[in-house]
Amino acid sequence: MGFKCGIEIHNRLATEKKLFCNCPAKITDEEPSMIVKRKLRAVAGELGKVDRAAMFEALRGKEFHYQFFPSNCLIEVDDEPPRDMNQEALDIVLLLCKMTNANVSDEIHIMRKIVTDGSNTSAFQRTAIVGRDGCIETSKGKVRIENISVEEESAGIVEQKSNYAVYRLDRLGIPLVEIGTAPDIKDPEHAKEVAEKIGMLIRSTGKSQRGIGSIRQDVNVSIAGGTRIEIKGVQELGMVKDMIDNEVHRQHNLLSIAKQLHGVKFYEPREVTGYFENTKCLFIFQIIKKGGAVYAILLPKMNGLLKREICPGKTLGRELADYAVSHGCKGLIHTDEDMDKYDFIDEMDEVSILLNKKDSDAVVMIAGGPEALRAMDAIKARLELLVAGTIPKETRAANPDGTTRYTRPLPGSGRMYPETDLKPVTVDKKKLKEMKLPETLEDRAKKLSRKIPKDMADQILRSDYLEFFERNYEKYDAVLLANIIISLMKDLKRSGFKTDSITDDHLLQILDMVKKGSLVKEALPELLQHICENPSSDIKQALSKTGIKSMGDKELEKIVDDVFSKYPQLVAEKKMSALMGEVMKIVRGKIPGEKVSRVIAGKLK
Repeated sequence: MGFKCGIEIHNRLATEKKLFCNCPAKITDEEPSMIVKRKLRAVAGELGKVDRAAMFEALRGKEFHYQFFPSNCLIEVDDEPPRDMNQEALDIVLLLCKMTNANVSDEIHIMRKIVTDGSNTSAFQRTAIVGRDGCIETSKGKVRIENISVEEESAGIVEQKSNYAVYRLDRLGIPLVEIGTAPDIKDPEHAKEVAEKIGMLIRSTGKSQRGIGSIRQDVNVSIAGGTRIEIKGVQELGMVKDMIDNEVHRQHNLLSIAKQLHGVKFYEPREVTGYFENTKCLFIFQIIKKGGAVYAILLPKMNGLLKREICPGKTLGRELADYAVSHGCKGLIHTDEDMDKYDFIDEMDEVSILLNKKDSDAVVMIAGGPEALRAMDAIKARLELLVAGTIPKETRAANPDGTTRYTRPLPGSGRMYPETDLKPVTVDKKKLKEMKLPETLEDRAKKLSRKIPKDMADQILRSDYLEFFERNYEKYDAVLLANIIISLMKDLKRSGFKTDSITDDHLLQILDMVKKGSLVKEALPELLQHICENPSSDIKQALSKTGIKSMGDKELEKIVDDVFSKYPQLVAEKKMSALMGEVMKIVRGKIPGEKVSRVIAGKLK
């Protein structure tokens, strides 16, 4: 199929300060102290051209609201020039260059990458290539590393609307490493392996932030006859394969549809608002009442095609709707849908007559304000590319179900220009040469396997808590600590709990209490669940609220005696498991099950 794939890994670095200011490099739990409002526009890059992706974002005319926190400074709102690059962050990236045998330049030049989607208050992201032409070994051969860069993290999105967006500035400027590969990836499974391998390299520095959103994969995919598509924001490693599979299907099926539509021509969209002035369809009636309009376009020979799946979970109609959404509309309506649900059968008949619709044709309609006509023009342009058999170069966002959605055109070289507020950074080659490579993950796995089973060690190695485990497994019960990380935390996450609320301090307090015998491990699921639901609680408050407390030996013996008295038949038949079940109903979470078992066995004997 002419499959080509490369991947870019972005990982926040665990430094004390941000990349170009002295603010703390972490997400805060403070309340915003003020809101800064901005509008952004695209400007020409170093080559004198305005980047098409930046222009696309700027033309949306959105207003951006930035939440400013007490821990922020004027640099983050672009009201003060940046400070020199954070040397700690640069050293981490230089170490990664050394680990991948990448070539490091004598000077590092900081560039501005134009970004007008609101994620940077300045309308650009500061970025600098540190190393080039490295490589990593994989099970399917070498994969070349084209570049290793250090850059600013973007602001965190809070709310996204058609006419405005809200961002938080605590995330903006946190140091980020970006590692981009050549298109050497052989297949979707290989992409997952490469992403995991690079992620583990970054983790092995001991300076990788953890948590949701701290590591992201951008995947570039194309097939023969198609084009390079950038899928942004794949946060879960397990989704990499599905995203690539679906993108291959999407491009393949779009090319197949193009052959079927060869030679089809499209007319300009028509305004059909007049046919809907007395419509019973409430949402269209409200749009017209507010001064909006309804537009329709005829799609010759496309009856039935809009409901065709182009990849699992995504139809051609949904694909076109993404273009409407990207221009500020809520979506579109097409004749391959069930028209009864919209309650405008008569209006649709009149529109069909106006457009001279045949049985083999389809119709697409969009209702809205000025954005509706822009969206309709974009859909017409996209359909013309479809008929021509052209897959447009574009940036697509990852959906939770493994599909993707259109967001904007693929950026070009026109988006970059030099950072004029910062001088180049001279690399200390002697210091680089003397940098010690971190312990390999294989060696770390062997060390962990001396304390916990190998399968547990492998899972810890891939978890966000590797460094935490390595710092603490000698002090506490290593198997218990591993179980908390790879079982309890995962179970809570699967059940929908926000485990980010559980801090390292929470876990250390819990481990101390278990070690001293003042807390039993059976109580941990309930205790950790409470902390997830009440992020501001400390351990003492959580224990008080849940009523969890340890039970003494005398209290346990009394409960066992009471159960023996209540169930003499079970005692006579020495039904150990049944007696154990009755006692555990009362004492679960208050005393270890092994101790309960010993007491019951002793009394039965």
